[in-house]
Amino acid sequence: MALSKKRKVDTECRVFKEKWTENYLFTEVNAKPVCLVCNQQVAVFKEFNIRRHYETHHKDKYDHLKGQIRKDEINKLVAGLNKQQSTFTRSCDIADGAVRASYIIANELVQASKPFSDGEFVKTCMLKAAEVVCPEKRPAFANISLTRNTVADRVTELSSDLTGQMKEKIKSFIAFSIAIDESTDVTDIAQLAIFVRGVDETLTITEELLELVPMNDTTTADDIFSALVGALDKVRADWSRAVSLATDGAPSMVGRKAGVATKFRDKVQTANGGQEFWAFHCILHQEALCCKTLQMDHVMSVVVKTVNFIRARGLNHRQFDTFLSDNFIHAGLPYHTDVRWLSRGAVLKRFFELRGEIRQFMEKKGRPVKELKCKEWVQDLAFMVDITQHLNTLNTTLQGRNRVVTQYYDSISAFKMKLSLWETQLSNGDTAHFSCLTAVRPEAPDRPDNDLEKYKDNITDLLREFEQRFQLFSELENKFGFFRSPFTVKPSDMPADIQLELIDLQCDSAMKDKFGSVGLDTFYQYLVPGYPKLTAMAAKVLSMFGTTYLCEQVFSVMNNNKTKQRSRLTNKHLNDIVKCAATQDLTPNIDTLVKAKRSQVSGASSSKYTAGVQ
Repeated sequence: MALSKKRKVDTECRVFKEKWTENYLFTEVNAKPVCLVCNQQVAVFKEFNIRRHYETHHKDKYDHLKGQIRKDEINKLVAGLNKQQSTFTRSCDIADGAVRASYIIANELVQASKPFSDGEFVKTCMLKAAEVVCPEKRPAFANISLTRNTVADRVTELSSDLTGQMKEKIKSFIAFSIAIDESTDVTDIAQLAIFVRGVDETLTITEELLELVPMNDTTTADDIFSALVGALDKVRADWSRAVSLATDGAPSMVGRKAGVATKFRDKVQTANGGQEFWAFHCILHQEALCCKTLQMDHVMSVVVKTVNFIRARGLNHRQFDTFLSDNFIHAGLPYHTDVRWLSRGAVLKRFFELRGEIRQFMEKKGRPVKELKCKEWVQDLAFMVDITQHLNTLNTTLQGRNRVVTQYYDSISAFKMKLSLWETQLSNGDTAHFSCLTAVRPEAPDRPDNDLEKYKDNITDLLREFEQRFQLFSELENKFGFFRSPFTVKPSDMPADIQLELIDLQCDSAMKDKFGSVGLDTFYQYLVPGYPKLTAMAAKVLSMFGTTYLCEQVFSVMNNNKTKQRSRLTNKHLNDIVKCAATQDLTPNIDTLVKAKRSQVSGASSSKYTAGVQ
């Protein structure tokens, strides 16, 4: 005997009938019949069940009400139910607002590199302000949870949301590049910063921190490569779409046989079938290394020694600042730090400007700087000031995020042309672009004929160093030339697979007009989808990192957060903090996080019978 199927009332298409409101004092709330008098729910939309509830519990009290009197009573009951529901809804909104505020404040604390415990201080300030400005709103502010543990949890959840967005975003990349650098925090733990720069099908660029990976043991090429592979596999990156890797140029990074760049290239080319892959030595680091070719140690040694004498002892420093104040000078001498890119230029410039005051002060201290009396040495100092200012200007130009690699190439090419110009001018006795040197150079006829020869040689050595260190750019000249000026390159000089599309583009007057009105990073978005091969080539260039500047920025954030006072900050929390602080193109979805924490309130939605019985 076959068993009959169990009856399911939700398949019988029962609906609420409006006449039940007047006859039995019921309304519909969240697809359930609810009694207006006692707010009790009935299981299904069935008149027998609803009538039985009315006759059992409320008939004696309400059955005698007829006509308009009954309608007025029903309107009163509906208004009471709506008020009760609005109270629940308002409570839910207040709770959501408190949670949302806690996320926003936690994110602001991270952006300002403040400890988690500062959340309690912020709450105290808010409550004090609320008591003065809006006392009736104080309970709402009091509901915002900003304890140390809560702020830590909020930061972790914000970071997890960013990671989830990154996983989804990286699926859309048609090309991406990686920038890595390693630094040590205050507890001597090596931290590996990994940035990704990806381009999707619309040629929109996304540049974000992928992970800050702690390395508690050795930092060999194998260790760094394993950490890098783990971070990319964590977000399910497609290795075949990797285009380039930018590093700080350390031996473990760029070793030809066992360096990270070599291992990374091998893995990528295994995945993409041997296509081109480029490894960049950070342009900023290379520019700093080029500066070291200036053979002017006899100048720097005197400057550093004198500055250290003044700054290292508190008494000397105070007396020197007082001496400057007496002469209406309000800025003293900065320290020189080798690891800071712009430090040498800043120290030299200030030393040159204060050379008269320094000479007087050192003589009073019984430590005269005899070199300051030597015209030739002062002239060497002036040359160093000028050339380091030019190099610092270049360095500043190379800094920043959301830069296209061709812009770095253009800056380096322009500087090499300037070096060639200065080389020619100095050989002819022209110091037009060296203002400090011009100011201290002896007037003719006291001027020696060959007084600028050594400076010309320094410029020559510097130019040679730039040529050697930036050879990779010369190898990429063809691709960069097309990217920078697609309407002027010869199609015959380009790869055969893009020649026909390039001819079509060069004959497209609308695209030619658009190229002159928008930037390089946005122009190629207009080629989608009509020029698939050109956009694929452009995507590779757009995705390239030229520097590890972003890594250096992250290390600054790391050092601001993990200090001696916060040395017990865990690696997990440090990663969460840095990820939230460094994000630019992605934004934490706070509404989604609030919704995930929202408690469900019974009867939160309004009933169908809200306008009353007419």
